[in-house]
Amino acid sequence: MSPASLLRRTRSLLPSVADYRETRRSWPKDLLAGATVGIVALPLALGFGVSSGLTAEQGLITAIVAGFFAAVFGGSHLQISGPTGAMAVVLVPIVASHGAEAVITVTLIAGLIVVAAGLLRLGRTVSFIPWPVIEGFTIGIAAIIFLQQIPFVTTPRYLAPGEVSMNAFAAAVQLISDADWSYLPYSLGAVAIVAVCMVVSPKIHSAIPGSLVGIIIVTVLSGIIPNPLATIEAIPQSLPAPSIPVIDPAVLPALLPAAGTIAALAAIESLLSARVASSMSDAGAYQPDRELVGQGVASIGSSLFGGMPATGAIARTSVNIRAGGRTRLASITHAAVLLLIVLVAAAPVSQIPLAALGGVLFVTAVRMIDLETMRSILRSTKSDAFGFVITALITVSFDLIVAVGIGVVVAAFFALRKLSATTSVRIERLSETEAAQPGDEKIAIVHFRGPLFFASADRISDEVMELNGVSVVVLRMSQLELVDATGAHILTEMVTALERRGITVLIKGVRDSQAGLFEQVGVLAALRHHRHLFDELPAALDHARSHVERAHQS
Repeated sequence: MSPASLLRRTRSLLPSVADYRETRRSWPKDLLAGATVGIVALPLALGFGVSSGLTAEQGLITAIVAGFFAAVFGGSHLQISGPTGAMAVVLVPIVASHGAEAVITVTLIAGLIVVAAGLLRLGRTVSFIPWPVIEGFTIGIAAIIFLQQIPFVTTPRYLAPGEVSMNAFAAAVQLISDADWSYLPYSLGAVAIVAVCMVVSPKIHSAIPGSLVGIIIVTVLSGIIPNPLATIEAIPQSLPAPSIPVIDPAVLPALLPAAGTIAALAAIESLLSARVASSMSDAGAYQPDRELVGQGVASIGSSLFGGMPATGAIARTSVNIRAGGRTRLASITHAAVLLLIVLVAAAPVSQIPLAALGGVLFVTAVRMIDLETMRSILRSTKSDAFGFVITALITVSFDLIVAVGIGVVVAAFFALRKLSATTSVRIERLSETEAAQPGDEKIAIVHFRGPLFFASADRISDEVMELNGVSVVVLRMSQLELVDATGAHILTEMVTALERRGITVLIKGVRDSQAGLFEQVGVLAALRHHRHLFDELPAALDHARSHVERAHQS
């Protein structure tokens, strides 16, 4: 790569004045959209911070710092970034195994990995994840987020990670069986108030932030009515000073797998969110590689302030778009609004009952489930339905990234099986054609159709090797669409085996795109003579008949 092209490539991953070209016209809508998203993001940031096994403060810090850096450095004009449910799900076992302090280190390492992925131009890899796998992953995440709110309802005591099972379903069963029944009327009442506000508010007016209204009502009532509801811990009235996390070399090997998981999740979720945003607005075009760089920088920045990993958040991004956001100014405003809340309203925020945050996340989890999408996938094909279900089950039962990996493998298996089924071979006896001549019963034409690759090569070879009673075989390859190294190797073995049986092999119609592979793997070298390669079928048949005639004369 030339220095000039390298410079252009680097510039495309960095912020520029062009990012704000439309701001002169759209700034009123951007400011309004940013303020709206900031209000909506407040309860989510607090809730996901607590659900992660960390603190509400860390969730809020992440929303502010990561939200700002992702807005400036990211590849989407519309993306809103911050703590998300999927990331909260991943962080719980990390906190339980290594402690809350380890999250800051893991966040830094994960951010560096995501930046590296952007610099390596890996932004388009998300396109290899099938739609059913994405939806299965989303359903699994929604189920875990829902189950993770059970502690807020069943007990007034904060449960540190590790006190209950790391499996969300098992933990929920355990917590429900051990529930404090004197606490349930208060906690369920708080959840119900928040849920009703979130459901009813949009029907009154789309601009009413139902989650915030519900939280305010519950907080006010909890201050008036004596109750045992646990509340958020005190939140500082300013951001902490940035500092570089201290990395202990002794624990680093144990943290690297966790960092890799977080980096993969951050990349996948952010790119999917940016892709959805690009389809929702004409201002939504995004640069996937730059988006990875921006999300990596956002997590690095979050770690410096003691926050947690961040990703693009489709729910908040959708609110931004529906509120009229057009440029990065909206995302920056969202971060500024959250910072303002920290500076002027930290004391009231610290009085919010945890059950109210649980109510927000209960409803958020339910809204992540699209029943129509589920029905569409389950009614599509058996392979897609299976991939969807297995991804959702593994997400809930084991691990998010493992679930996506297995889902992709399952989808790839069924896709390859379908593709291999399109590969066919038809064996035609020349004596059965209308232009048959004496001696043509010794000639067979093998018609290849479709792709010849590792999943279909052995089956095709077995069919061809059943040929008998002929002395010349013409392999007709003009309709061979795709060949990989395995397919070419099988062809080499096929030609060699036929020649060993005394059958002359002629090849007709090798495509220019396949000729190099055939030469490198040895298909052409396996022929008895270099003149046994033909471009036209008539010439190949004339040559085949000459072989039969010479054999008859001898």
